[in-house]
Amino acid sequence: MTQADNQPLWIQDRDTVIEQSADNQWRYGTAPDYTRTNTFLKQESKYNHAAGSLEAIVQNLVRAFEMEASFKTKPQEWVSVVADKFRMITNGGQAYTANDVVEAGTYNLFITETEHYNPKEEDFESSAHLFHNAFPDGFVWEIVEVLSGPPNVTFKWRHWGTFKGQYKDFAPTGETIEVVGISIARVNDELKIETVEHYFDTNAFLEKLTAGKKSGDNNKIESGCPFH
Repeated sequence: MTQADNQPLWIQDRDTVIEQSADNQWRYGTAPDYTRTNTFLKQESKYNHAAGSLEAIVQNLVRAFEMEASFKTKPQEWVSVVADKFRMITNGGQAYTANDVVEAGTYNLFITETEHYNPKEEDFESSAHLFHNAFPDGFVWEIVEVLSGPPNVTFKWRHWGTFKGQYKDFAPTGETIEVVGISIARVNDELKIETVEHYFDTNAFLEKLTAGKKSGDNNKIESGCPFH
């Protein structure tokens, strides 16, 4: 048995979590495939945290949470959180439950109403399609550093992708768009998430997506989660 096998499932590799969740209820009828995403991460990642380090553990936990929030439609099947206690807050706003995340999608809970995005007009599927169109190679995530350990885990992260596809009627610029933020995750003794607070500039992200010329083509590509 390897060291990873002795660790709780939710802080192991995301693909291991998926393998052990075969009988769960999946949004698209089957478990997600992160093969292409993993390849992109290997090519683009700036930080290669040592296995077993606090950074690697937190990164695995948050990636497992993002996967479950995007693809598992029953919060009680999420292994990364304490489902009945879980709350998610962005920039000091409303606290959302796991059921809220399942129904609305993370983007609709992250981004407030602006000129270029209105969460009231998007549902889980349309928001996922919209951002996947903009980042066809993936909009991936990694830990930069962990600033404090459990029970209040504070960490800096980066979310990035290449703007190769259209965002609404704005043409792609081909640039790498990076969002950097700080999150605070309160975890229990088993390292499951009870609450998570995110802090980042959502307006700067949208400004970069609307920097290109407008075009009349607003076709959408079928997709799953933009966090791939």
